[in-house]
Amino acid sequence: MSRMDPREIGFLLDTLLDLDGLLQRPRFRHLDRAAIDQVLETAATLADEKFGPHYHEADHHEPERGPDGTVVLLPAVKAAVQAFAEAGFLAAHHDEERGGLQMPWTVVQAAFTFFQTANIATAAYPFLTIGAANLIAAFGDEAQKQRFLAPMLTGRFFGTMALSEPQAGSSLADIRTMAVPNDDGSYSITGTKQWISAGEHELGENIVHMVLAKIKGAPAGVKGISLFIVPRYRVAADGNLVQDNRAGDNDVRLVSLLHKMGYRGTTSTILAFGEQGRCQGFLVGQPHHGLAYMFQMMNEARIGVGLGAAALGYAGYRYSADYARTRPQGRRPDAKDPASPMVPIIEHSDVRRMLLQQKAASEGALALCLHCARLVDEQHTTDDPAARRRAGLLLDVLTPIAKSWPSEHCLEANKWAIQILGGYGYTRDYPVEQYYRDNRLNPIHEGTYGIQAADLLGRKVFLENGAALELLGQEIGATIDAAMRDTALAGAAADLAAALRRVAETTAVLGRERAAGRIAESLANATAYLELVGHTVLAWIWLRQALAARALLAAGRGEPDHLNGKLAACRYFYAWELPKTEAQARLLQSLDLTTLETPPRWL
Repeated sequence: MSRMDPREIGFLLDTLLDLDGLLQRPRFRHLDRAAIDQVLETAATLADEKFGPHYHEADHHEPERGPDGTVVLLPAVKAAVQAFAEAGFLAAHHDEERGGLQMPWTVVQAAFTFFQTANIATAAYPFLTIGAANLIAAFGDEAQKQRFLAPMLTGRFFGTMALSEPQAGSSLADIRTMAVPNDDGSYSITGTKQWISAGEHELGENIVHMVLAKIKGAPAGVKGISLFIVPRYRVAADGNLVQDNRAGDNDVRLVSLLHKMGYRGTTSTILAFGEQGRCQGFLVGQPHHGLAYMFQMMNEARIGVGLGAAALGYAGYRYSADYARTRPQGRRPDAKDPASPMVPIIEHSDVRRMLLQQKAASEGALALCLHCARLVDEQHTTDDPAARRRAGLLLDVLTPIAKSWPSEHCLEANKWAIQILGGYGYTRDYPVEQYYRDNRLNPIHEGTYGIQAADLLGRKVFLENGAALELLGQEIGATIDAAMRDTALAGAAADLAAALRRVAETTAVLGRERAAGRIAESLANATAYLELVGHTVLAWIWLRQALAARALLAAGRGEPDHLNGKLAACRYFYAWELPKTEAQARLLQSLDLTTLETPPRWL
């Protein structure tokens, strides 16, 4: 079953995400709160009925090749993704003219958390399809949209992103997949792609691969990368499959299924394109601009990975909290009589510590990722060019944090969920060990922690002479000012202000190294910088939640236990987590070069 609490989603939509204000935008005026609630209720029901029941079974019965060479999945996986498509979730945010509901992206992502907490592996199939469809919608021409996008929005076709290659990994500059122009305007594609999630299955009629390749004669490096639509089976102009078996096969071959420690229900593949010289691809946009286009899907996926990590952390938190309330063991420290009744383990302070860590990490990460979704809506629907620019800059600087912080700290949350269950937590009879294994993949999905750290410190914080980081500081500063007016939160506001100053001072020190040409030195401890900024951002997110919770309590609205839980998690984060930024800033400002100067032969 889905372990997402509807109260949590409602709280975020009503407070941090200003759903009512969003629904006043022209694009969304056909919607009201009742319609949004119905969407969320449908998501919760489908997640419980179609996704959750086979979560463990799909983990135990991984995809495999059948006698005919096709990939065999549990029938429940197909039933789940078909129900997802039939309910309109693949197309929900698209224009009504394309069969969508013009739903806010914020709501689409909030609804998706129900599926992610229920079954992250099955949710990966629509997740990738939505991203690929968004890419075609943004950069494809009208003929490509008719041929490929329309069937994807109804669930006839599914999608992937095909970037990595065996020899290149994350180094996209070194990809070797080639594209040669054909007389009919298509391209012949040859190459091998690896780690392609959802790369082969029989869930729909077709799979649409979004492939990065280099046109013959293209410039070296990332400036020579182009983007292609490469279907598993060939598609006629009207979006129907080419019926002739020989002509319809597009020479995309499954080389191997890969077996990972988590997401076992999601096929992970090595794919060969064009081994027989018949793989046809279609150029998206302009030649050599492929990486710029693909960054839309990559950045969307990065935030989506962070949201999935938050969902898994949250699922483990909810399960271990329920367990701790009902598992009797031990007695309170002041209990003298050994014959006195045992107490539920939630009565022990260290168990509450582990629950507070999970709550602070998962609910904070969830709020951050949905805040990013709200910025996407701001970018696409505001009439104010300045507001659109602000939303874009904030997304730029927050994306590496939204991807990495949840992947790291919600994995830690899953560790504590296992610990709370004791020996039972390490067995497959309980879901928390699977949450951990599934979540352990998220630190590498869509770029490692180190890659995101280099992106943040090497590019994002210095964009437009630091405009993105300055704008983030202004947003945090506004929350600090509001909290300073509340005596119960003024201390936390002062702590956040001090952390924000540490970010500014540290960035200035590293910026001077960068300006002096010492790029390697400035990036040597980039992961510590990501931690510093990430913890500061999460403290900001928690202070915003605390302000909202206190306002609702004062107004007599909401459920007091839920709102007081928010205040307790904020208090925990400021007591246990935010102080870590002092050590991070001290390390970074010392310009320690241990990692850079240790010779590889010593390791």
